[in-house]
Amino acid sequence: MNKEFQFIETKVEDSIGFIALNRPKVLNAINRGMVSEIVEAMESYDRDEYIRVIVLSGKGRAFAAGADIDEMVDADPIGMELLNQFTDWDRLGAIKKPIIGAIHGFALGGGFELALCCDLLIAAEDAEFGFPEVNLGVMPGAGGTQRLTKLVGRSRALRWLMTGDRFSAKEALHYGVVCETIPTDLLMEETVRFAKNLATKPPLSLRLIKESVQKAVDSSTLEGMQFERKNFYLLFSSEDQKEGMTAFKEKRKPQFRGR
Repeated sequence: MNKEFQFIETKVEDSIGFIALNRPKVLNAINRGMVSEIVEAMESYDRDEYIRVIVLSGKGRAFAAGADIDEMVDADPIGMELLNQFTDWDRLGAIKKPIIGAIHGFALGGGFELALCCDLLIAAEDAEFGFPEVNLGVMPGAGGTQRLTKLVGRSRALRWLMTGDRFSAKEALHYGVVCETIPTDLLMEETVRFAKNLATKPPLSLRLIKESVQKAVDSSTLEGMQFERKNFYLLFSSEDQKEGMTAFKEKRKPQFRGR
């Protein structure tokens, strides 16, 4: 991707598409323009057959310390409705490729909601998470109450949402918000290592695993199992399935092509 963005930085290396939030002077406070750019970059990566995995991170001292309050302080309900700003957030949920979030410093408010749009979160040991919106007289509006509740359960979600308290990377790991914690100075190195490993996996399998897990979150066990089974059968029509099983029999490393 060669486009110059105002609020993010992008690059592509080794089949990995990188997006870095780039408003470090305001701890990457998320404004509408930034969300629009993130969506544009992710959708471009999603269409690019060369790219297998997307990594989202923040430049400076934090991932994202929250939403840009200056955009909302004088807002009214009709104006907010007409902006229809959450359409861009909804588009993030349609990205088919794996998204890894590398989180350091603060991931608060809208920054935490953005992190929760990722499929896998790897957190630096200094990371802090939270939804402080209640202290501003509002609440999360980009999916925070829904995604957090499905991750940690009703009681724990209410505890954090109603108090606005922050919680540590260690607590985030304990409650399943993140999948791994890393020493802060090794965060990007280890995230890239993980992403490179994921990029060697068959793209169609990754896509259908992601779809099936999301179905598990959003439906009954029976519905999810029926969906899983169809995806399982579908993968037997792929070249990658033939390559993977043939390589296993021949005791060699498979070469997946995403077909």
